[in-house]
Amino acid sequence: MPDPTYVLGIGLSHDGAACLLKDGQIHVAIEKERISRIKHDGGNDSLAVHYCLDAAGIGIDDLSLVVQSANFEKNGIQKHRYKGPRLFPASTAVPFVTISHHLAHAWSAAGTSPFDECNVMVIDGCGSFYQQCDDLGNAFVPADVNSIPGLYGEKDSFYFFDGKNMKPLFKDFSIINYTHKPGQVYLPTSNHSIGGLYSMAAHYCFGDFDAAGKLMGLAPYGNRQQYKEELFLLKEGRVLVNDEVMHRFFTEPADPVTHPFADHFQYYADIAAWVQAETERAVLYIIQHRLALHPHEQLVYAGGVALNAVTNAKIIDQTNRELYIEPAAGDNGLAIGCAYYGWIEVLKKEKVKHSGSTCFGKIYDAGVIKETIGKTGSREDRRAERSPDAVKTAAALLAAGKTIGFFQLGCEFGPRALGRRSILADPRTPGIREHINRHIKLREDFRPFAPAVLYEDKDIYFKKGYESPYMILIDEIKEEWKDKMPGIVHVDGTCRVQTVKDKAEPFYQLLTEFKEITGISVLLNTSFNRMSQPIVETPEEAILFFYESRLDALVINDFIFTKQ
Repeated sequence: MPDPTYVLGIGLSHDGAACLLKDGQIHVAIEKERISRIKHDGGNDSLAVHYCLDAAGIGIDDLSLVVQSANFEKNGIQKHRYKGPRLFPASTAVPFVTISHHLAHAWSAAGTSPFDECNVMVIDGCGSFYQQCDDLGNAFVPADVNSIPGLYGEKDSFYFFDGKNMKPLFKDFSIINYTHKPGQVYLPTSNHSIGGLYSMAAHYCFGDFDAAGKLMGLAPYGNRQQYKEELFLLKEGRVLVNDEVMHRFFTEPADPVTHPFADHFQYYADIAAWVQAETERAVLYIIQHRLALHPHEQLVYAGGVALNAVTNAKIIDQTNRELYIEPAAGDNGLAIGCAYYGWIEVLKKEKVKHSGSTCFGKIYDAGVIKETIGKTGSREDRRAERSPDAVKTAAALLAAGKTIGFFQLGCEFGPRALGRRSILADPRTPGIREHINRHIKLREDFRPFAPAVLYEDKDIYFKKGYESPYMILIDEIKEEWKDKMPGIVHVDGTCRVQTVKDKAEPFYQLLTEFKEITGISVLLNTSFNRMSQPIVETPEEAILFFYESRLDALVINDFIFTKQ
């Protein structure tokens, strides 16, 4: 047999990552933050690259190609150094290719999608500068876009993927915001970006540009009728931020001393509801405009804005298209897109159908777990037992009202824990949401939790019954279940649902066992981390978290940890 062909994709932006394809299939991939333990970590790629090569048991010379992408940087990136030394020697014979930002996003969605051909939509905060883009081609670019270096950046891009080629159809750009007046709100990206406005609002409410998910969770507490002004101007297929409205209304940012969030909760909730509604309006406008330019039944979607689960459900409802959303829609997905670009575009190989999984981390065997127990479990009040029926035991613990950490096989890639690195509970347990938020996740009480449900039972509990394997779609819970499962119902009756279909997954087996005991095939599922921390990656991180938290039990593969 011929030697395998390995293509390494690297994302050098924030949320850095590496992805290794073996003969066209994702063999291993990891986000840098999972290793460094620094949320949204990016830049230097050595940790992520080493992880992938080590997991595959190969060296640099075994690679056929490296493809990389950053943000605002392109041709000047060196093989051997990027924000510190890299693993690659300057003399390496392995070919390197560097591609622009939105192109990498587009390939991540098309490469992992189940479609042979599709339209591709990318919407984010800001991508590459105009003069760095590899995908202008025959795309329509508005006439007022200036090509002066470092002035205009990508804000949304639309393509058609025919199974081999990524054809750019429409690309919009916006001037980059380098200066702003002291005390005045500003978009951290480009001046007219949907993702940039959402980040600005997150910073306005929480003091954190990266708190987009928190803002989406706050929005249902707000009154959508409180503000009627248009934050976005929609014209000729373009979205522009209404600067006059933004600066007139965003004048009281949350501040622990002068304007505490808790003391003005309803005000910030109303702001969040306004921004969410305007984001939905802007995204739907762009997508409907682009689909009219190039109609196709199948649409794939990436970029940070594609993580907005509320908007995503409305795209399905209002466009009547088959929609695939890249689970790692943010900049972590750049590495995946780079790898697929290398395999299909550079090496001219056929697309290999992706399995649909998001779980690309390495598996920790029993030997590693036992060694970890020896380091962390020496105290008398700590117990760890190996069980052939660990999943059944976990289901019984959950049915008894216990909250457990569930750690299985290789970790998920992307922002959502989908049953490999999860904190789980019975959604019927009174006060369970408040308990997990306050005592385990250590985060705000208004933050909701997601339901994980057996795929075949989704229509029992939820009105639309979307297939939602990646927890990036909102559905409404049926009225008869609302009071029975309060732990997973948001204030507006919605749920960010995860449907679980793969019968080989330990998580599917756990849901099945839980249903056998309780008659309910739904569990509360949240990521195995605390606020502002990355999701746990290693057994040691999971065990230490367990002993330092108010989790009742921990299941790592077939090991069960409890406390006296």
